[in-house]
Amino acid sequence: MLGYIIAAVVTLLVAVPVSVVCTSNYQKKAAKSKVGNAEEQAREIIDEALKTAEEKKREGLLEVKEESIRTKNELDKEIKERRAEIQRNERRIQQKEENIDRKTESIEKKEASLAAKEENLNKQKEQIAKLNEERLQELERISGLTSDQAKDYLLKIVEEEVKHETAVMVKELESRAKEEADKKAKEYVIGAIQRCAADHVSETTISVVNLPNDEMKGRIIGREGRNIRTIETLTGVDLIIDDTPEAVILSGFDPIRREVARIALEKLIVDGRIHPARIEEMVEKAQKEVETMIKEEGEAALLEVGVHGIHPELVKLLGKMKFRTSYGQNALKHSIEVAQLSGLLAAELGLDVRVAKRAGLLHDIGKSVDHEMEGSHVQLGVELCRKYKESALVINAVESHHGDVEPTSLIACLVQAADAISAARPGARRETLETYTSRLRQLEEISNSFKGVDKSFAIQAGREVRIMVVPEQVTDADMVLLARDISKKIEEEMEYPGQIKVNVIRESRVTDYAK
Repeated sequence: MLGYIIAAVVTLLVAVPVSVVCTSNYQKKAAKSKVGNAEEQAREIIDEALKTAEEKKREGLLEVKEESIRTKNELDKEIKERRAEIQRNERRIQQKEENIDRKTESIEKKEASLAAKEENLNKQKEQIAKLNEERLQELERISGLTSDQAKDYLLKIVEEEVKHETAVMVKELESRAKEEADKKAKEYVIGAIQRCAADHVSETTISVVNLPNDEMKGRIIGREGRNIRTIETLTGVDLIIDDTPEAVILSGFDPIRREVARIALEKLIVDGRIHPARIEEMVEKAQKEVETMIKEEGEAALLEVGVHGIHPELVKLLGKMKFRTSYGQNALKHSIEVAQLSGLLAAELGLDVRVAKRAGLLHDIGKSVDHEMEGSHVQLGVELCRKYKESALVINAVESHHGDVEPTSLIACLVQAADAISAARPGARRETLETYTSRLRQLEEISNSFKGVDKSFAIQAGREVRIMVVPEQVTDADMVLLARDISKKIEEEMEYPGQIKVNVIRESRVTDYAK
C-alpha cells in the first residue's frame, strides 16, 4: 500500500516539471504558483500515506502479536493437560506397582503357609498309616482273622445284603411296571402270534381243491393266465398250481375268502365252463352261499347251547367264528365249549345258568372281526356287545376273561375258569401228544436245573410250572430272582403259545413232639 502511494507521488513529481516546460510562457507564473500548491498537496498526501502506512503496520503487528499470544496460550494449555494426564498415569502405575507388591507379599505368605500345612499333613498321614497298621494288628489279634479273611467275610456280608436289596428292588420295579405298563401289550403280541406265526400256519391258511384230472389246471389258468388272475382278483386268495397231482392249493389268511374261493372253484370245475364272466357269476353265488352258511352256523350254535334273544348281527358274527382258529382250536367250538362249561359251573353254584352260557358263548366274539379291525379281540368283543345292547354283566365277563379288568360278578369268574379249562385241555389245541408231553418234560427239566429247587410240576397243560424250593437254601428274597431267572431261561430255550406262569413256593415247617 505504501509502495503504491510513493509511486504515485514520484509520478506526479515527474509530470509537474514536464507540464511546466511544455506550457507557454504566459502560464509560467500561474504554473509556479500551482506548483507550489501541488508540492504542498503532494507533501500532505505523502504525510497522510506515511501516517496510514504506519497505522496499518501497527495494526498488522498487533494482530500478529495477538495471534502469537493466542497460539502460545493454547500450547500452554495443551502442555498443561498432557502434563496432568502424564501425572495421573504415573500415579496409577505407582498404585498398581504397590498393589502388585502387596499381592506378591500375600502370595509368598500363602505359599509359606501351604508349605507348612503340607508338611503337617504329611506328618498326620504318617501317623494315620501307623495307627491303621496298629488297628489292623489289634483287630486281627482280637478277631483271630487275618486281613484277607476279614475281607472275604465282609464281602460275603455285603454280597448277601446287595442280593437282598436287589431282590427287593426287582420286586418293587416289577410291581410298579405291572401297575404302570399298558395291560394290553401282551394281548397285541398274542393276537399277532395267533394270526400269523403259529406252527400250524400252513394248515390254517391253505385249502386244497381236488381236480378230476391234471388237464383242468390249464383251463383254470386260462389263456395267458386270465382265468387265474380273475379268480385271485375277485376272491383275494392266491391260487398255487404246482406239481401236486390233481389238486390246486388256495392260500390266504382270511378263512372266509378262502372258503368262497374253494366253493366257487369247485362249482366251476363241475360246470366245466371256466372264463372270466362265469368266474364272476360263481364267486357271487359262493359268497351268498357262505353268508347263508355263516348264519346257519351261528343259529346252530345258539340252539346247541340253548341261548336265545341274541341280536341277529351277533348271530352272524358267531357263525363267522366257524372259520376262525386259535392255535388250531376252532373258535366257534371253543366258544360253545366255554358256554357249556360256564353253564355247568353256574348250576353247581346256584347262579343264573342262561346268563352264564350267554357270557361264555360271547366271550371271544371279538375274534370274528379282529382280521378286519384294529384292536385285541377283548376290546372288539366289548365294543360289539355294547353296540348290540348286551347286559353289563355279559360285557364285564367278556372284558375280564383275560384279566384285563377285574371281574365284577361270579359269572365273570366262571367264564375265566371255563375259558382256561377249554384252552388248556390236552388235545384241544392242535399239537401232537408227543409235543405236548415233551414241552411239559422240558419245563420241569429247566426248573430243576437251578440250585435250591426241590421239585417242579408242570400243570394246566404247560401253562404253569410250580416250583418247590428248599427253605434252607433259598430265602424269600432269593425267590424273586429265582423266578425271574427261570422265566428268562424258559423264554430262551422253549417255543410255546401264549405265556407260562412260573410259581415259586417256599415252605417252612416246624416239627415238635408231645411226650
